[in-house]
Amino acid sequence: MALKRRTRTLLYRVTMYVIFFAVVAAVAFSINWQRAIPQFFNLEVAAKLFPDIILIGLRNTILFTLIAFTGGVLLGIVLALMKLSSIGLFRWVATGWIELFRGLPALLTIFSVAFIVPIVFGWKVPGGPVGAGLLGLILVASAYIAEVIRSGIQAVPKGQTEAARSLGMSPMKTMFWIILPQGFRIIIPPMTNELVLLLKDTSLVFIAGSYIWSKELTTFARDANSANANATPLIVAALLYLVVTIPLTRFTAWLERRMAKER
Repeated sequence: MALKRRTRTLLYRVTMYVIFFAVVAAVAFSINWQRAIPQFFNLEVAAKLFPDIILIGLRNTILFTLIAFTGGVLLGIVLALMKLSSIGLFRWVATGWIELFRGLPALLTIFSVAFIVPIVFGWKVPGGPVGAGLLGLILVASAYIAEVIRSGIQAVPKGQTEAARSLGMSPMKTMFWIILPQGFRIIIPPMTNELVLLLKDTSLVFIAGSYIWSKELTTFARDANSANANATPLIVAALLYLVVTIPLTRFTAWLERRMAKER
């Protein structure tokens, strides 16, 4: 006798759960906990990290992220408007910028700003190694954010522009008072994703050099790992990254659901 559809669905779900927990159990039993716990979950080593890993590592990670994101958004707005401009030169410059910094690895961009540019052009980036690292992150972020902003602007119905122009508003006022606010409302979820990616990319700032007071989470944990000959600091840093990124990603998911309902 054929099983009912509801019964088959239930059996399928139960089977998937059994397989999942069986795999988890197999992995858990295959780990050598006697070696793993002292090396990766040493509470004595973890206790030594506090409060400096919060006051220095986590603080700098968040600060670097906010600075790079703010700079990326401001520069991204300019690039997005240039790419949508009717002037060909502006479009070419913006397109070249976006393709260049989206195509280059962030690590190479930061290295170029910190070392190649000062040698070739004789320019010194304000802020020393930290300033060079942040400038590299801003350049990379601006390229990605510009495309997100451009898509948001183009998603605003053209009727909004026509209505504003019919009321006598100039093109600039129409863009900054009508189109951009609506466009930013549309792109909040992808912009939050860019913020999360940028937060993780702050770990690349170390390539430009760092001071004791300027270490972000990854550099702080790496140095503590070397000093203690123990990997526990890396695990602690990973957990702190998750403390910040998981709420952000959950917030993004909530925004997407809310906006989907509104549409």
